[in-house]
Amino acid sequence: MTRSDRTLFRTILSALGAALLGTAASAQTLPAPGPTVEAIKKRGELVCGVDSGIPGFAYQDSSGAWKGFDVDYCQALAAAVLGDPKKVKYVGTTAKVRFTVLQSGEIDVLIRDSTLTFSRDIGLGLTEVGVNFYAGQGFMVRKSLNVKTAAELNGATICMLTGATLELNIADFARSKGTKIDSLLFEKSEEAFAAAEAGRCDGYSDDTGSLAAARSTMKVPNDWIIMPEVISKEPLGIHTRDGDYRWSDIVFWVDTALKTAEEFGITKANVDEKKKSEDPFVRRLLGLEGDFGKQLGIDNEGFYKAIKAVGSYGEIYDAHFGPKALGLPRGLNNLWSQGGLHYPLPFR
Repeated sequence: MTRSDRTLFRTILSALGAALLGTAASAQTLPAPGPTVEAIKKRGELVCGVDSGIPGFAYQDSSGAWKGFDVDYCQALAAAVLGDPKKVKYVGTTAKVRFTVLQSGEIDVLIRDSTLTFSRDIGLGLTEVGVNFYAGQGFMVRKSLNVKTAAELNGATICMLTGATLELNIADFARSKGTKIDSLLFEKSEEAFAAAEAGRCDGYSDDTGSLAAARSTMKVPNDWIIMPEVISKEPLGIHTRDGDYRWSDIVFWVDTALKTAEEFGITKANVDEKKKSEDPFVRRLLGLEGDFGKQLGIDNEGFYKAIKAVGSYGEIYDAHFGPKALGLPRGLNNLWSQGGLHYPLPFR
């Protein structure tokens, strides 16, 4: 090999080495947060679709401030992405239009007591990010009706929302029992509650969380009973639009972070103290190790900020559905270690 050949060989090796280093560097480059997060940061607020008004999930108090389980989820996302849980614009949506406003881009995410189903995932072009509330469709009826099981509702008229799976579920149930149950449909929850109160129907049907909310609005709640049986599975959860997987990832892992916080005893009150922990699982969750936030295109302390803003999943549930709120037992909404269905994926 001549000197010129050796020089050429070294030049080629050097170029290959640079290319390999460039490839390695590219592999380590943190991903862009995606168009949805970029739009959120540009406008300086998260646009979150919620229920138009139902105790427990989402409603406005006497001062006009939004409160509720789903509202806290919106705030957790705003804290993770923008660093401030107050930077949220809430858009109240009815069951009929909730998916349309998400599809059109009017909202960034839909967190509105909405069931995850096959047709919504495949047919509507939506991503079903995760279940944040396990429920089932049931019935709230007047005690004076003197029925003990849903099968005894033959001939009854039940108030419910239009644009949901409720009417189809009741039709399937009635058909399976050889009975007939009529429905009276409404656009908004408060309209259905008022119709039930006025005696226009014999009861109200919705998911179990909403039934607890409905009962709390009645003039004499003790005049109403929530029947123990459920007629369907209603895994309520978070929806995003198809096409922005990075945003869906962020939403998924914020939900996971809230549940993981409960798993490790991290609360809104002690999260700062927990940052002193040597537990690697806690340290990864709170952004002290692993760059998990940056890998999603957000700040490493994003999950810490979400927990600091609203607390753990257990705190959120108790605040809106617990004994001092609507009094709905956790049941399936317990963590897996407590007999429930929430089994958060690990931060590893």
